[in-house]
Amino acid sequence: MNAEERFELIKRNLQEVIGEEELKDLLKKKKEVSVYWGAMPTGSISIAYFFPMLKVADFLKAGMKVKILIADLHAALDSTPWVLLEKRYNYYKIAIITILKTIGVDIKKLEFVKGSEFQLKPEYMYDVLQLSRIVSQHDANKSASEVVKQSKNPKVSGLIYPLMQVIDEQYLNVDAQFGGMDQRKIFVLAREVLPKIGYDQRVELINPLIRGLVGEKMSSSIEATKIDLLDDEKAVKKKLNNAEMVVGDVNSGVMALLEYFIMILKGDKKEKFTIKRDKKFGGNIEYANYKEIEKDFKEKKLHPLDLKNAVAEEINSLLKNFRKDKKLHEFHKLAYPD
Repeated sequence: MNAEERFELIKRNLQEVIGEEELKDLLKKKKEVSVYWGAMPTGSISIAYFFPMLKVADFLKAGMKVKILIADLHAALDSTPWVLLEKRYNYYKIAIITILKTIGVDIKKLEFVKGSEFQLKPEYMYDVLQLSRIVSQHDANKSASEVVKQSKNPKVSGLIYPLMQVIDEQYLNVDAQFGGMDQRKIFVLAREVLPKIGYDQRVELINPLIRGLVGEKMSSSIEATKIDLLDDEKAVKKKLNNAEMVVGDVNSGVMALLEYFIMILKGDKKEKFTIKRDKKFGGNIEYANYKEIEKDFKEKKLHPLDLKNAVAEEINSLLKNFRKDKKLHEFHKLAYPD
């Protein structure tokens, strides 16, 4: 795979790359370009985590070195109880590994990093303090506004959070950071301020935000918007049946699941997506790519309920391994005792 092919695979399905030319130069100059993706162990993990993991798979295929940061201290700054940090770290790690194995990623090629193992070191905190003299309260708050929980009386932790994420790029020793569009302001801040304390800008790889089943955003902390990894078959069907979906309107969480999750998996496996229907409604229909589904749905050739049922069947099939994993359930119970 040449540099151009690697670039196209890295860029596949991303919403934006900040520093495209920098990435192209890196791919030409370096045999192994490095990237990290971070996760805060806050709410119970939903199937939304499959989206970034599919990109992790692309990065590995493109020959990148990938680090997965489980940011336990960031979770504490975002209101996760300190007494649960270790338990949630353990659950997140085993759940993410299970997701990666489910989509066929060789985890031997990945490096998992625990945030507190390097973020409490004196030199790291020294750089955070350096940034605190450069970044204004307004800019710190603005950059974290879509990531950190907001309240009428915000905590100082919400201002520390983005500064730490900026510094993580340096201390993880990577060429790029990968995350969702809700983190874009932090990425832009990092490119602006890292050179001011003597460090290089990084390339920022940005995934689109996935709509929730209800509302705008799929969130691990809002139950109605998401499907949890450990939801049973009935719960999956019920959540999808209750999902917001208007006939002919492709702007919904169900269509997002198809575009960024199910059809990517199907395409990589050279499989088709099947919608089962009674013969009086046209019988079963198969699709090879998302655009075909979108076209038929826009033209009202597909009923929302038929589509929801087919998506539920795909997701339930995929979650079988999670439901059977006793260790995963044990870790989840410890991480979420309530």
